[in-house]
Amino acid sequence: MVVIEHDQESPIYGDILEAILSHVPLVDLVPASHVSAAWNWAVLSSLRHSNALKPWLVVHTQDCRPPYAIAAHGYDPRSHVWFRVEQPPIRNVSVLRSSHSNLLYMLSPSKFSFSLDSLHLTWHNAEAPLVWRADPIVAAVGRRVVVAGGTCDFEDDPLAVEIYDVESRTWSSCDSMPAVLKDSSASTWLSIASDDQKMFVTEKHSGATHTFNPETKTWCGPYDLRPDPSTFHSVIAFSNGRLILIGLIGVAENVKGLKLWGVDCVNFECEEIGEMPPKFLEKIKSENPLLSSIGVCLAGNILNIYDPSVAKEVFVCEFVNDGCRWQTVRNVVAGDRNRMKRLVFTSSKVGIDNVRKALRSQNRRFRPLPW
Repeated sequence: MVVIEHDQESPIYGDILEAILSHVPLVDLVPASHVSAAWNWAVLSSLRHSNALKPWLVVHTQDCRPPYAIAAHGYDPRSHVWFRVEQPPIRNVSVLRSSHSNLLYMLSPSKFSFSLDSLHLTWHNAEAPLVWRADPIVAAVGRRVVVAGGTCDFEDDPLAVEIYDVESRTWSSCDSMPAVLKDSSASTWLSIASDDQKMFVTEKHSGATHTFNPETKTWCGPYDLRPDPSTFHSVIAFSNGRLILIGLIGVAENVKGLKLWGVDCVNFECEEIGEMPPKFLEKIKSENPLLSSIGVCLAGNILNIYDPSVAKEVFVCEFVNDGCRWQTVRNVVAGDRNRMKRLVFTSSKVGIDNVRKALRSQNRRFRPLPW
């Protein structure tokens, strides 16, 4: 009897499997991790050693007409992939806004809705603050959300501050914002950042900065965050335990540079840590000859910079070894199809467990987009 042996493909495992998985987008690593215990180990090893996770940039769009539908598109810099997030409709409350990189919120005279998790799977719904506001600053500080300024014209105190406790689901009032901010108390004029203890508030034009501690309900400052006197527009962001100052140099009609400084949160001294390369500066200026402002999202060691009025390109600064690595990413969402929609940017650290949870939550899906 003749026995014919059929060739069988050798299983992929070890370093070869890990090398292959290092090129697979994070959203596709979830099903790969379910193949076997060996594959799950290879997935986790590739994320730790071969191609580490990087914070995602998420661009949210909101229709300007009823029912004001909201959609989300994400960019994973680890695999350089854009995708559409297919998700259940988000119940509209009012205009969608973002704050300090990852807080999404909607505020109306009757309701305050906000989301804090990395992929915004959970929305908290609360009664609106007592003071009616059109354009306040909003910040999550520990278990509290601070809403300040931006009041409607008929309110008595334009600097009113209210604090929402996420655990007790109650509002409390406290002392108003510093009087010097009376003419610039709206988010249009102020940039904010936060850590677990305090909120940082910077006046975009002057760089004057205050801090607010919601535990003690006290304000401190002002501190001068204008290390270069030719800075005409400043914004701030906080991540990995440090405050970053980003400034436009020159004038809106003739921007000379875009610089980054690290800020000591004790004495508020600034140390320059980077500057946008000239070719990228010319590119952002070419999109808008009158570059009067910038938007930023910071998570982990990746800072995303964009022109809020155009946003065709996102300029990415990755902090590496006490230096900066720059690149640009084309914003696939900023096309003719979305020209009449509101664009809202967030950035956050996303891990495989976050993606796994999203896929299990109300049948969400991540669909790759062509470049």
